[in-house]
Amino acid sequence: MNVDLNLEHFVSTYLVPWSINLLIAAAIFLVGRIVIRAMVSLLGRALKRADLDDTLIGFISSVVKTVLYLLVIVAVLDKLGVETTSLVALVGAAGLAVGLALKDSLQNFASGVMLILFRPFRAGHFIEAGGVSGSVEKIGIFNTILKTGDNREVIVPNGSIFQGTITNFSAQETRRIDLTVGIAYEDDLLKAKKILRELVEKDERIHVDPEPLIAVAELADSSVNLVLRPWVNSGDYWAVRFDLIENIKLAFDASGISIPYPQMTVHNAVAA
Repeated sequence: MNVDLNLEHFVSTYLVPWSINLLIAAAIFLVGRIVIRAMVSLLGRALKRADLDDTLIGFISSVVKTVLYLLVIVAVLDKLGVETTSLVALVGAAGLAVGLALKDSLQNFASGVMLILFRPFRAGHFIEAGGVSGSVEKIGIFNTILKTGDNREVIVPNGSIFQGTITNFSAQETRRIDLTVGIAYEDDLLKAKKILRELVEKDERIHVDPEPLIAVAELADSSVNLVLRPWVNSGDYWAVRFDLIENIKLAFDASGISIPYPQMTVHNAVAA
């Protein structure tokens, strides 16, 4: 008789309530899982419409998904009778410790988010940042990968990029080439300017508007320095620059115009 009473007491006092709580906890988890999927999906579509970078969208979605799952797990444990207050405090303390240990990584992460949000440069742009020059291969959450002109891959921490000066050579569609050409004082100045004008007009890659500038910049010690400043598409910058330098030398040589260079005269002392 006592056994039956004890069994009935156990069932009514412990087994039934615990089973009900277990079912409710399972329902909370399943419903929470469905809600989380829907919320993350809606968030992803909203971020897509906001035209954010895919890397940032994926990261934000992962963070939100993780946080929501933590909340669901806390709710499930609470329903099962587990003391969650101390658990939350423990997780908070662990998060603080991890944050202090990963201070530099978190700084790079924050800088990566800012770079992706504000987009001072994009993949394919040629930039100078963090003490490195190169084409942007990939903008990650923690670092940015650049490819230098000699095909080296350089991984730069985002913190070094965002906190420093960023020079984007590809942000604008056009760039100006600045060349200084020296001629001798005895040479024909107007003839030299005419040659430069003809070289510019022959190159179809050089823009007519804005008009290329050809002017006398300086009367130096051993030369008259002319400046040549044409505008070109950013992608043509180096090719046009190199071609202009070569063509100026060849045209000046053919026309008898010299390009002065430093010379040293050595006088031999005559012994008395």
